[in-house]
Amino acid sequence: MPALNRVQLIGRLGRDPESRFTPTGKKLSHFSLAVSQRWKISGETREYVEWVNVEAWGRLGEICQEYLQKGSLIYLEGRLKTDKYDDNGTTKFFSKVITQSRPLFYDDRAGDRLMEAPSVRRSNREIVDCW
Repeated sequence: MPALNRVQLIGRLGRDPESRFTPTGKKLSHFSLAVSQRWKISGETREYVEWVNVEAWGRLGEICQEYLQKGSLIYLEGRLKTDKYDDNGTTKFFSKVITQSRPLFYDDRAGDRLMEAPSVRRSNREIVDCW
């Protein structure tokens, strides 16, 4: 049976991307994304903010570190991943989004112009999306 695991989000970064390297030398960047929803009830505007943890691996992580900062408005696509960890004998679960495609982001300095991150060339024949 076919399955689909795809997430599309538009939101603002809650903090600057933080990066580290795995023991094998692969770069990992992570940041939080605030996705807000607004509606009106009896003329009063209400807002709900959902905070999402995001990870970007390899070259995608480098691009996040270079181009994104706290408050950046971005669109990203990825997949949902749930991890678990043990906390004093209790198994706890948390979800995150793993980025998979090139981001689109608004450049506030350019009057909300839609920008696209560059592509990455892995070899002479292959060009892939950074995100």
